[in-house]
Amino acid sequence: MALLVLAVAAGCEVTAVHVDHGLRPGSESEAEHVRVVAERLGAAFRSETVVVEPGPNLEARARTARHAVLGSDAALGHTADDRAETLIVNLLRGAGPDGLASIRPGVRHPILVLRRSETERVCELEGIEPFIDPSNVDPMFVRNRIRHEALPLLADIAGRDLVPILDRQADVFSSVADFVKSEAAELDPTDSRALREAPEAVAHVALREWLREGTTERHPPDAATIERVMAVVRGESIATDVGGNRRVERTSGKLRIVTTPKA
Repeated sequence: MALLVLAVAAGCEVTAVHVDHGLRPGSESEAEHVRVVAERLGAAFRSETVVVEPGPNLEARARTARHAVLGSDAALGHTADDRAETLIVNLLRGAGPDGLASIRPGVRHPILVLRRSETERVCELEGIEPFIDPSNVDPMFVRNRIRHEALPLLADIAGRDLVPILDRQADVFSSVADFVKSEAAELDPTDSRALREAPEAVAHVALREWLREGTTERHPPDAATIERVMAVVRGESIATDVGGNRRVERTSGKLRIVTTPKA
């Protein structure tokens, strides 16, 4: 809602998009709330419905479905608090610098410098009652436990607000990740000799990006997968499975990805 208000105030041509995941009773009624606010502000509106079945990784699957209908050029309402939480989420799953860079600033995240409390104040000043998604307090989701339990505890231990600190750390990781990625882009990821001679961090990123090409997997290959491929690079093995019915093989110093038959 705050993003909608600020985008209109900035003179943008705005379309507010409501995505109904159909995960709770009455969710379709929220679209009407968004439509009324958009109309009041002079913005266009459209409603989308996606199907997300209950089950594992519900939050990630809902996000993927939502982004698919929003499109890659949609502006999202993430705040500085969201960025800090995402850094911790990614840290817990063992992410490298790219993941610890968290949500990146840019046109897709135009209000990333604002705190969540500031977006709430925007709505208050405009007389808008934002809808509070009840799933945002469900302890089933890791992010909610970080938001409501871990971050307050860490702030208490540190004796200060940690969100600005975590956001600055995300900027540091962004710089590191971007530098290593630029170095890795100069490597031929199929050339085992070039990979052996490159700094380990650069070789790992080159392989990670190569293995991600042509896949829909949101997360990069894990460290164990990259290390198995490095064993092939070093000549310790001639092939290894990399998931998704694919394997990496080495012939005459060159790596190649081979699709394996499904079991």
